[in-house]
Amino acid sequence: MSDQSPTTQTMAGRTVLVTGASDGIGAETARTLAARGATVHVTGRSAEKLRPVAEAVGTEPLIADFAKLDDVRRLAEQVSERVETLDVLLNNAGGTFKPTKRTHDGHEPNFQINHLAPFLLTNLLRPQLAKAGSSLVVNTSSIGNLMGKIVLEDLDYEHRRAIEFPAYGTGKLMNIVFTRGIAQRWSGDGVVSVAVHPGPVGSSFGRDSWLVGLLYRSPLKRFGTISVPDGAAPLIVLAERGPDPEVNGRYFSRFKVDGRENRQAHDPAVIDGLWERSAALVGLS
Repeated sequence: MSDQSPTTQTMAGRTVLVTGASDGIGAETARTLAARGATVHVTGRSAEKLRPVAEAVGTEPLIADFAKLDDVRRLAEQVSERVETLDVLLNNAGGTFKPTKRTHDGHEPNFQINHLAPFLLTNLLRPQLAKAGSSLVVNTSSIGNLMGKIVLEDLDYEHRRAIEFPAYGTGKLMNIVFTRGIAQRWSGDGVVSVAVHPGPVGSSFGRDSWLVGLLYRSPLKRFGTISVPDGAAPLIVLAERGPDPEVNGRYFSRFKVDGRENRQAHDPAVIDGLWERSAALVGLS
């Protein structure tokens, strides 16, 4: 674990929830923020992989599979029982998934796991974020947002074919659009939201995709990816920066604000439409 001397306690007194914390940049971010003084809660779908991370940060693991919306609802209840306020929510869970394998709830998996589940969780934790007085939501997105396309009338690919990489890119585009929605709706609660592309991280990303998994298991991985600590660094920097209104609703490409975005990312009709349709799908409207 990182140095925990007083000079490094940049997160002292802050409470953080990291999703997708079983391994990769989620686990690295959780450990580092805990080492810097934060009270860190971690969630992931693998109890076996999450347990040592939870032990390292000093909290009990929270097991939830984002392919099951009832797991997300239960997770929100467990978090609300543990904490009265939440200073930082790091929505990091996600990946690329085979579109034909529908989720437990019947949704296209790239849509549900990358967007709909974190949308539901964040909304359910809004009271804890608001009670903090000033809080931050970080949505892990990707440069893949550039190949996405949000079709409001067919979010679940019921009337068109879902292709894995574009479907993943659409989920990552939704992360940015959701970030803008939070910025527009919750600023009065003191909630600031940002999206971030952490870079092409050499972790277990794509483990549910045969094609992506093939690349990440091959020697090509070392040429096209960055290390897990390097990938976690932008999330850590943003968490330490905290709820800065100056960056509310903005997208970072690693450490650079205003990275390359799909044209839909600033479309008011898309921002409002995605929020309203997502809320209806998860029973929030």
